[in-house]
Amino acid sequence: MSKHEDFIEVINTLKTLSPTITDAQRRGLLHRAVREFDLSVEKADEILKSSGLIVGESVNYFQVLGLSLEELQDQSEETIVTRVDAAHQKYYSDSLRAGGLPRPDGRTQEQWRTVLNQARDTLKDPQKRAEHIASLQNEISQPIEPIQTEEVPSSESDELPNTDDETSISVSIPEDMVPIPAGEFQMGNNNEKANDREKPVHTVYVDTFCIDKYPVTNAQYKKFLDANPQWRKPGRLRNWNKTRRIFKQILSNYHDEDYLKQWDWTSYTDEKANHPVTHISWYAAMAYAKWAGKRLPTEAEWEKAARGGKTGQKYPWGSELDPNMVFCGKDVGNIISVGKYPANSYGLYDMVGNVWEWCLDAFNADFYSSSPLRNPVAGVDKQEDWDMLISKFLDIKTDRVLRGGTIFTSSDPFHTAARWSCAPALTNFRTTLYIADYAANIGFRCVWDSRNKS
Repeated sequence: MSKHEDFIEVINTLKTLSPTITDAQRRGLLHRAVREFDLSVEKADEILKSSGLIVGESVNYFQVLGLSLEELQDQSEETIVTRVDAAHQKYYSDSLRAGGLPRPDGRTQEQWRTVLNQARDTLKDPQKRAEHIASLQNEISQPIEPIQTEEVPSSESDELPNTDDETSISVSIPEDMVPIPAGEFQMGNNNEKANDREKPVHTVYVDTFCIDKYPVTNAQYKKFLDANPQWRKPGRLRNWNKTRRIFKQILSNYHDEDYLKQWDWTSYTDEKANHPVTHISWYAAMAYAKWAGKRLPTEAEWEKAARGGKTGQKYPWGSELDPNMVFCGKDVGNIISVGKYPANSYGLYDMVGNVWEWCLDAFNADFYSSSPLRNPVAGVDKQEDWDMLISKFLDIKTDRVLRGGTIFTSSDPFHTAARWSCAPALTNFRTTLYIADYAANIGFRCVWDSRNKS
């Protein structure tokens, strides 16, 4: 990747976190472009202007939602939340109906909806709302300075904008993860051959999140087992009688007898260190994610990431099956190391083929017909449900969603919209369609987001 592309990636990452930056932050980015990416100031400024970032604007979230500070004063938190949600829903729906029409303020409709979401999340949270009010009042109290013509240093000059900790921008993305920008996508499959569980195609908006570049590997999972021996595979134990009760409980409740089927008791063969870990139960995947400070992806997050920004395509790379893009129909019964085939447009590998991947959601074959527009999670209707799902996942008994497919002799099991279900304690599955061992390879990958939902 060229330094020009590296700088664009920095800008795109920044856009996933906020559609606006201050003028001081813009100068910091120009400084970084010259210092770290060997770009001229003019070229860096051209990239910034074409990126869609809004520069130098202070956003009043009350005005964004058509509200005023005065009308919310002395109201109960319940009333404030109700009014904020109602205002957000109105403006958000208006934006969706506007389609691709440009806005008079220069934002795209997608940028505007991001601002609407930020306004809603800020004003519903008492602490964030208080901080926002304080920042607005501080701006009002500042003396008005005359507007001066901005001087941008030329590429021939050695002088650069001064930067310090207040003007520089650093975006912290967990290692080996890829940021996925907030926005809408078309989820599902309306093809005449599509399974009913993949229908109908519907619009979904997903907030910004980061997702593992690859499925979790054997080497990564072993680190988890070393730190959490209660999740090891039951096997050749010298003191089996002393540990029987612990492992019997894990075995009977949280995974089946095929757990880590390809492993010896505590490890795998050296050549399989970078293979996806397989024969993993949903409980074990959740335990790993929690240990890693992450969580499993929702089904909507998984599909948005897998599509790589493409609309209406059957596969992450396009509409036609290409054996050069995915591991399928060869060496049936085996899996291969991660990253052997090209990444999708988001830079993610093995989103289809090789192994099935666990998702956070409960499985509901008809969920697409009633799915919420924003951040849908089957089986979660309110914040309390989310908190219970994340913190007390061992109490979950309902079937969970599998995505991604696995190696097979035809394309059907691993297209982007393919979805299946499995009991959370099982590590493989067989149905009348998939009756062979090679359909049973279940692994997972994790996600992380800046709101620390994990």
